[in-house]
Amino acid sequence: MMNNDGAAELRQTPAGPKAWSEQEFRTLVLAGKPRTAVFDCDGTLWNGDSGDGFMTWSIEQGLVSRSTADWIDARYRAYRAGQNSEAQMCGEVVQMYAGLREQELREAAERYAVEFINKLVFPEMAALVKALRHGETEIWAVSSTNKWVIAAGVRELGIAEERVLAVEARVVNGLITSELLDVPNGEGKAAALRRAGVEQPDAVFGNSIHDLAMLAMARKAFPVNPTPALMQEAARRGWGYFSPAGARSMVTNG
Repeated sequence: MMNNDGAAELRQTPAGPKAWSEQEFRTLVLAGKPRTAVFDCDGTLWNGDSGDGFMTWSIEQGLVSRSTADWIDARYRAYRAGQNSEAQMCGEVVQMYAGLREQELREAAERYAVEFINKLVFPEMAALVKALRHGETEIWAVSSTNKWVIAAGVRELGIAEERVLAVEARVVNGLITSELLDVPNGEGKAAALRRAGVEQPDAVFGNSIHDLAMLAMARKAFPVNPTPALMQEAARRGWGYFSPAGARSMVTNG
């Protein structure tokens, strides 16, 4: 059903939030003529968890020493056992590259994006980003995966690196240090946007509960491929949701 401005009306059902068809979703987004749009990445723009994937791949590629690989493995096991936080783990997965040349990691991230991420982008989301870009929407990508990987992953979508907010470590004389500059996770995603001057984006897209803070700050929230926890929040807040074809339910680190 259409309202006066041509957007599909969101109707809550007793069973939960309304599932938008692709056309309803696209119409709702574009009818709002958003000036700013913010996208989570893992599970929202593409299928899977690029942070976890790149961590494993980079170890297999020999980018880090065996001792570093053993350290991050122990830290990851502790995280899975609930002994350290999501944000802490996201930071450590970037700190593992301390001592590497930034250019080396940047080139590795590019290879990983070409080999894996680009093949997992949801076509519906790629088409939506393209339509928004043509409408001169300012587009941001926010993620708790490392910035080198996310910047490489969104490049094919036409999102500029300067509008990527992700886990970042300080670089000194071309070398990556263990000093973290930002870890956008949960409330940290909304905080990162505010620091960038994006106080109330017109549209925000996210798939997990870790995206809730930035979804809540938007003029219009668009859950995409939502995890069960986010689905519950969508029902409570009266949001609809969109599931791209081929998306599978998963818990990602955002």
